[in-house]
Amino acid sequence: MRLRTNIYKVWAFSVRSSLVTRRNVFAIFEMLFWPLIGIFSVGLLTRFLHLEAETVSFILIGAVTMNTIQIAQLDLSYALLYSVWSKSLKHEFIAPVSLVHVLIGSGLVGLIRGLLVFGLMGFLSVYFFDMDLSRPGLAGLICFLLGMFLNAAIIGALVVALVLRFGQRAEAAAWAFSYLMLLLCGLYYPISVLPESIQVLAQFIPLTYFLDYFRHFYGFPAACPHPLLYGFSQTMLYLILSYGLVSLTLRSAYRRGTLLRLSD
Repeated sequence: MRLRTNIYKVWAFSVRSSLVTRRNVFAIFEMLFWPLIGIFSVGLLTRFLHLEAETVSFILIGAVTMNTIQIAQLDLSYALLYSVWSKSLKHEFIAPVSLVHVLIGSGLVGLIRGLLVFGLMGFLSVYFFDMDLSRPGLAGLICFLLGMFLNAAIIGALVVALVLRFGQRAEAAAWAFSYLMLLLCGLYYPISVLPESIQVLAQFIPLTYFLDYFRHFYGFPAACPHPLLYGFSQTMLYLILSYGLVSLTLRSAYRRGTLLRLSD
């Protein structure tokens, strides 16, 4: 009975996020428009530069990754921003729900939207730019997708913590966090081209290892012997830390009266 109740609570936040997305033409627009712009701008640039097929795949993997993570993390990042904008944040936490229900429910919608974006960009990469997505095999593709979506969850949780601390001023973080992480992890280039001090930072970003793993199927040697082990180990650690940070921030918001200030 308790499990069923928790499932209903998670489902409620999934339905809320899906309704907001479905009724917001701009949310659907950003899910389709920006990935299309991203894949064609990068793909046509590789054509202009007459790059080899493996190098084209290297760059297209970066473009697909960037847009998939950006879209996947938005529903989780906006989980509380929707309530802040509608001045209903206090009502959300008066209800008999926990932070877990909010995060998982919103995150599931982000997962579905991310899968749709990945599928769309993958199809365009194969059809227009001759990328071979079958090289990693089903297991390799699933590991890469799982790594991407877990990293999107980390970004979303950090944005939620900032919303609880700073309110609407944290809106810009929903995009800034993902762009910063993608800049450091070697999105369109190997991290070896970065300054040595920045390379050290890149090694603490799990997505670096997932990109390394996926690209080794296209002829680029992995920088570390066990990229999946490093990637998933760091990801699990950061997920625990980010959830702890969100929980601490929520308790602080109760004490500081932040929930009341952000509500009518």
